[in-house]
Amino acid sequence: MHAKSHPVLQIDSVGVDIEGVTLLDQVSMSVEAGEVIALVGPNGAGKSTLVRAISGEQQLSRGKIAFNNAPMADWPLEALAVHMAFMPQQSVLDFPFTAREVVALGRIPHSTGQLIDSQVVEQVLAYLGVGYLADRVYPSLSGGERQRVQLARVLAQIWTPVEHPRLLVLDEPTSNFDLAHQLLVVKLLREIAFQGISVLVVMHDLNLAMSCADRIAMLCCGQLQAIGRPESVLTSSNIRQSFGVDAEFIQDSVTGQKHLAFTATDRVKT
Repeated sequence: MHAKSHPVLQIDSVGVDIEGVTLLDQVSMSVEAGEVIALVGPNGAGKSTLVRAISGEQQLSRGKIAFNNAPMADWPLEALAVHMAFMPQQSVLDFPFTAREVVALGRIPHSTGQLIDSQVVEQVLAYLGVGYLADRVYPSLSGGERQRVQLARVLAQIWTPVEHPRLLVLDEPTSNFDLAHQLLVVKLLREIAFQGISVLVVMHDLNLAMSCADRIAMLCCGQLQAIGRPESVLTSSNIRQSFGVDAEFIQDSVTGQKHLAFTATDRVKT
């Protein structure tokens, strides 16, 4: 019998306070190799704070985070950057770089040489179907095009196998995407996970989260309300408590697929 491997990411009793306000409190969860976890919750639940804490952009007030069985603080930045990539909600870049040059930024932490790096950039551009944007100047792109280029950049960062398991952290990667590109991201995340790369992705659309995630983690008011298989977390009571709406599963009679339908409800009676 093989010993159970350590999680790629381990979050233990994490808390974040900013100017006396608690944004996260006692959050504990883990991410396994090749697993997609969707982080959901209403605005202000602490989702972006948590992923920023994982990326190192937000200092912890309490608790600890371990990556590949070592405290995050013990990882040299260069080594961490070849194993983990983070895509924030917005990436500001006003320099007249081409889309290809922006994607190539993801290869900076690597020492694989210009030839391999160029090959990776072209592979990622083709994989995401944005090769036609390669020579366009980044600031001239639409919001959705910029987001796809940024997604290509973080993919390029973890595209090649390295010593330890890899992790991709995405904060609302579909926010500027139309329906077709949202579904493309769902397919992409499943393919990435199949390669053994772990994914932690913040999503607003619960149906989209359900379609791509192995597990869902639901935050509410800075605390982890539930984590588990999608249908065990996306219950009527959890959704009503967190989002203030009524929800029920509807099953397609032809495909058998289930999706959530929502109706507004009054949270406060006057």
